Amino acid sequence: MTVQFSPASQEHIASLLARYPTRRAVMLPALHLAMQEFPAMDDEVCQAVADLLHVPMVDVKGVATFYSLFPTEPRGQYSLEVCVNLSCSLNGARRCLRYLEHKLGIKTGETTPDGRFTLRGMECLAACDQAPMMYINNAAMYTHLTEEKLDQLLQELAP
Repeated sequence: MTVQFSPASQEHIASLLARYPTRRAVMLPALHLAMQEFPAMDDEVCQAVADLLHVPMVDVKGVATFYSLFPTEPRGQYSLEVCVNLSCSLNGARRCLRYLEHKLGIKTGETTPDGRFTLRGMECLAACDQAPMMYINNAAMYTHLTEEKLDQLLQELAP
């Protein structure tokens, strides 16, 4: 099976290639588009990006695996990313992570059997003043986490 970007994404990447100084400079925006269209940055997806940009696949794979926000394996419908860096850890992030592991019945780095939740501990997510915090699906930020707030979030996401 050959992975292929949607026509809209192909057109968007073509417009970026016209604006950026090099093909390599388009790699991150292209990977962001790929993340919206495909469940993971596996070899086939990296090859599709490489083909569109006319760069070696190994370069695309290197960038995709360097940044933790590009999943190399499919994730659950909701990716819970708890910051475990110093400020968050000092304010209870590890306790929140253990609590989520218990509530979801999975370990950090795993996905629930129903495919709804993936739980990850992440290094600094840049909200130290609001610790502990987490992102859901790299988009929605939740701060000053407590067990009560986590229960409420889980209830809202999986009624």
